[in-house]
Amino acid sequence: MAMNGDSSVKDDQKTRFSTREGVYSLMPLIEYYRPNRSNFAATSIPLNSVHLSLVTIPGIREYNERLCLNIGKELYIYVYKGVRSGADMITQIEKKTFKTMNPTCHSFNSFCASCESVPFLIGFNNGVVTMQDLVRKDFHKVFNEEKLVDSSKVTCIQWVPNSKNFFLTSHASGQLYLYNEELPCSTSPPNYQLFKSGEGYAIHVCKTKTTRNPLYRWVIGSENSCINQFAFSPCNLYLAVVSQDGFLRVFHYDTMELVGIARSYFGGLLCVCWSPDSKYVAIGGEDDLVTIWSFHEKQIVARGQGHHSWVNVVAFDPFTSSYLPSDQSSENRCFSTCYRLGSVGQDTQLCLWDITDDVLRQPFHCSAVTIKSKTNEYSNNGEVCGAASSNHINSNNSIAASAHHHVNHTNHNNNNSNKDNQLESCSGTSKHSPPTLTQRLVLLSFGERRDSGGNSSKKYSSRSNSSGSDKYAGNSVRFSELEDPMKLIGTAACPRFDQCPRLEPLICKKISNERLSSLVFKEDCILTSCYDGSVFTWARPGKVTSANSHLVAAAGSLSTTISNDSTSTVV
Repeated sequence: MAMNGDSSVKDDQKTRFSTREGVYSLMPLIEYYRPNRSNFAATSIPLNSVHLSLVTIPGIREYNERLCLNIGKELYIYVYKGVRSGADMITQIEKKTFKTMNPTCHSFNSFCASCESVPFLIGFNNGVVTMQDLVRKDFHKVFNEEKLVDSSKVTCIQWVPNSKNFFLTSHASGQLYLYNEELPCSTSPPNYQLFKSGEGYAIHVCKTKTTRNPLYRWVIGSENSCINQFAFSPCNLYLAVVSQDGFLRVFHYDTMELVGIARSYFGGLLCVCWSPDSKYVAIGGEDDLVTIWSFHEKQIVARGQGHHSWVNVVAFDPFTSSYLPSDQSSENRCFSTCYRLGSVGQDTQLCLWDITDDVLRQPFHCSAVTIKSKTNEYSNNGEVCGAASSNHINSNNSIAASAHHHVNHTNHNNNNSNKDNQLESCSGTSKHSPPTLTQRLVLLSFGERRDSGGNSSKKYSSRSNSSGSDKYAGNSVRFSELEDPMKLIGTAACPRFDQCPRLEPLICKKISNERLSSLVFKEDCILTSCYDGSVFTWARPGKVTSANSHLVAAAGSLSTTISNDSTSTVV
């Protein structure tokens, strides 16, 4: 393992570390939360890790970013100021305290954020999801309030890219749900029917007389295998999901096709992220490794060893990475690829990794893994739904209107050529023939609906083109080839250590006395958070101005006392 500094003091908490671009320095006076030890019960710390969400609000000249963090039963929102000046910890924008439930995750909708509205979602440990607004204080919506959809913890929540209304939630039950914020939830337990199934997953649609949430239910992995995180690719076409069964599954989001898998060396996978050009997926988990999976090669191409405990977060640094954009040809070009990847874990360490061409192009041989998928074709009076989709997308019923919002990021009506180019550059494949998710949202069998004119719309029947789909009707999903991890050892999904290039961290530093739970790369700094609720700001080289240079000078005298300072401000 490559570690900077003297090994005899490697357990000391660091306030500075050096990389090839310069020195990163901790800004000790820029902290957004310091728990008061007398009021902050230690027993509440292990309940939930601290997560960070940021949003940029257009139309505001200065300090136009907002930062949200959760700790215990509380949720805080601050004006994010970067390294320019310290945060005002006394007058935060908003503080929410929840008596009966704990916030576990949150997400801003950056697509429709404006001076008039900044919607954001909050997921809780009892399965409830709320939607609120930073500007419109009286705005409040609750989803799954009666916990009829799912009563397990919400592990991850995200808005569908470039969508005003649609969002996804994942749960500890191993299920993922698609919601439309304009629609209500059912007043009775949802009734589902199978929509599509494949190796290790099944997708159901909610059957109701009127269109209600959730629109889709994805059952992923073995029974009750917690989905720990999911992430959309930067090209907005693919969805990567990691779960407690140790699998990474990558889906084409619109067609709901499984396009690739990988598995941890052992234990569950806890975190996932995409490279800025959508070519690689980084994963981390209970095997203490950082693993790189190639989208084009459909295999693991590198593993990083540096952490001594579970890896909680992995994130690519788009401001330090250098790579050839996916829409440009690499022919006749001399361009060195280098991705900067960061990771934090329960060992309280921050690791930075440089993934270069000499690592990514190392040849090694593993047997391939075949992914089998079963698709149910939906028809209307004998016609394939894809053939008539354009007529339905512009219809006046409610589900078509919702689908029109969802189609913003693909623009099926006007920008088919752009999507084809984007799809080919991102996946290296040609057009997908199955109907898209947007088309299916229009043509789903939601029972009898009535349009604004009072006429009943036709029911759409579904049929399976293969037999034996009954075994996927329950909550558990059986998958013969994937349920035994030993069968994947030595394959592209889980190569042996001698079959895979090994990465060493550029730096590996202890930066906290508590387990780390968040890592966010900004243009001027790096943000990290830990389980005790502290958020630390690490200034990038050359980003510290003379006005706040005294903050860096103060860092040298803090070292291991950062999290234990009894004089810190309490919110």
